[in-house]
Amino acid sequence: MSSSPLSTTHADWQHRAATLSLDGAAYIDGHRYVTRQGESLASINPMTGTSLTEIAACGPADIDVAVDAARRAFELGAWSRAEPTTRRRCLQALATQVRDHAEELALLDSLEVGKCIHEALDDVEEAAMLFDWFGELQDKCYDQLAPSPNRVQATVAHEPLGVVAAVVPWNFPLHNAAVKLAPALAAGNSVVLKPAEESSLSALRLAELATQAGLPPGVLNVVPGYGHVAGEALGRHAGVDALGFTGSTEIGKRFLVYSGESNMKPVWLECGGKSPHLVFDDCPDLEAAVDNAVAGIFTNAGQVCSAHSRLLLQEGIAERFLEALQARIATLVPGDPLDPATTLGPLVSQAQFDKVRDYLTVGKREATLLCGGETLQAAGGDLFVAPTVFTDVEPHHRLFQEEIFGPVLSVTRFSDERQGVTLANASQYGLAASLWTADLGRAHRLCDALQAGTVTVNGVDAVSPQTPFGGMKQSGIGRDYALAGMHKYMALKTRWIHY
Repeated sequence: MSSSPLSTTHADWQHRAATLSLDGAAYIDGHRYVTRQGESLASINPMTGTSLTEIAACGPADIDVAVDAARRAFELGAWSRAEPTTRRRCLQALATQVRDHAEELALLDSLEVGKCIHEALDDVEEAAMLFDWFGELQDKCYDQLAPSPNRVQATVAHEPLGVVAAVVPWNFPLHNAAVKLAPALAAGNSVVLKPAEESSLSALRLAELATQAGLPPGVLNVVPGYGHVAGEALGRHAGVDALGFTGSTEIGKRFLVYSGESNMKPVWLECGGKSPHLVFDDCPDLEAAVDNAVAGIFTNAGQVCSAHSRLLLQEGIAERFLEALQARIATLVPGDPLDPATTLGPLVSQAQFDKVRDYLTVGKREATLLCGGETLQAAGGDLFVAPTVFTDVEPHHRLFQEEIFGPVLSVTRFSDERQGVTLANASQYGLAASLWTADLGRAHRLCDALQAGTVTVNGVDAVSPQTPFGGMKQSGIGRDYALAGMHKYMALKTRWIHY
């Protein structure tokens, strides 16, 4: 990077954005690829409402080409049978490429989805960390030697599955791509990645950087297009050995159907959420809890699967917390995502804006509006929703139960620990949960009692490459990150050798 992002001005970012090369062609078998039908879709900048460029809209015939290229690469073995140190060096070289092109990749995500530039830069670093971490893992994993009778050796080994499909959403374009790609590639598979139609550019650029880092042709292929066309074709493809998906619960269920109606490929899902954020009367740091509550729902304009959109306050602390919360929300700055001063960007699309606006109407009918509740114009953009808080939200309300995917927080009060846990678990989702307490015993009890894949105590939504991340109930199947994130793209093979 040519300068610190902290010293880069709004005008600097706008100038760099204007000089970007925006190539929307698919990437198959180590090079850019022209789709068979020549169809395309527009990449729309949600801040301006204008088209950035045209993106290839891959169809079933293009998916066949990509899967065939991935299969051919897998069987040739340049990657699938490469020595662990070779894969380690390549993935770490890719991490370096990502860091070297951090500004470019961050700008691509910011322009396509309206992500604040500082958040996009954080996403780039997190993507690089994933390639680093899974790369470093390569020559440090061991197979198992099982107990066996005399003159018999029994071993258990992990082997790559073959061709993995990855379908990722638009809210964290580069980061979500890395979450799937890093472990699937580290496992020795070839991958066909379908980014969201709203956000394909950083994934396509990432594929080029992977080739430059030494990844053999065909090992990583990127096929942009519509979900109901390219995504479904991947889900039903008999040549795909496993599929990883991040997105809504509704679409996740469709991929289970596609698998059942085709080749029974394993499907790993990270789906919706409605994460609870409990604050007890003995909260050890009210200011930190308020800051975390704001970050937990208003980061990325609330467009986060694990967004902590249900704030559960114990009655003794509720009034003080809400007063401090309103003051903190008042410091948020809606504006151009390329302006470093902006802390709240636009929603990703007109469709998402309309959905969240409808929920504002629902909330005003169901509950009490504390602040926000209206749409905004900022820096010439129309797709802004004011940071919104509703209080007196009941468990049967839609605000409490449904994933809004916008900057809308519901607040419910509780009297004691039992009621707090009951309210937290009163959801079809179970992706994440957070709580604040000074009682170590309560912290341990709630880590056991809360139905969520990740529970954070005295913080919010903690995640790292070293720890698995995924959901319970209708928040998904399987885990990303850590060894679990790699092993799900591998087959266990037991070998019995008599001698």
